[in-house]
Amino acid sequence: MASNTEMPDFELVSVIVDFGLGSKVIQTAKKYGISGGTVLLGKGTIKNRLLELLAITDVRKEIVLMVSDQDTIRQALEGLDQKFKFSKPNHGIAFTTSVGHVIGARNCHSDQIKEGRGEDSMYHAITAIVEKGNAEYVIEAATEAGSKGGTIINARGSGIHETSKLFSMEIEPEKEIVMILSKKENTDAIVSAIRKKVKIDEPGNGIIFIQDVNKTYGLYE
Repeated sequence: MASNTEMPDFELVSVIVDFGLGSKVIQTAKKYGISGGTVLLGKGTIKNRLLELLAITDVRKEIVLMVSDQDTIRQALEGLDQKFKFSKPNHGIAFTTSVGHVIGARNCHSDQIKEGRGEDSMYHAITAIVEKGNAEYVIEAATEAGSKGGTIINARGSGIHETSKLFSMEIEPEKEIVMILSKKENTDAIVSAIRKKVKIDEPGNGIIFIQDVNKTYGLYE
């Protein structure tokens, strides 16, 4: 069996774009060797004075999740950046996180769990899963603690007794998922504010998990 040093590094790339662009992101990524992805519907929350004046601050977003080896992901991101212009404000955000074990993807098969590489990154990805209706409170608390905004995803099974899954975690119907990118030095304050605002430590009120971000596109101070 191959040693850890011989195993490829897998990454999950999350791309957040305006509604309707998710399938185009996947089509572009396929040209660089990524076999496919999953598109989730979300809602952007970054404040913009013009959008507020026009009363259209709740901008619909699509979140594209794709997994591949590190080299393929980086080539695909460079191609996506050229096509979708993440370097320009409000053209989208992309970031990658490490994946330790992949099952069920033909181009990403691994037989061993690979530990994180521990790269020196400036950002964390904060994911909060809360009761439906509480996502706005999560964003409010995070913003007060220094966050620039986030993306809200509705997590709902197709039937009342069914569940969705995110990162192998069961998400019961009537939940909301909030994705926030944070500078590492702000993470503790943001998480603390969210915990206090929605009483996350009380049973049934939700869960928060934090991931190291390897690379980002489209983030601005």
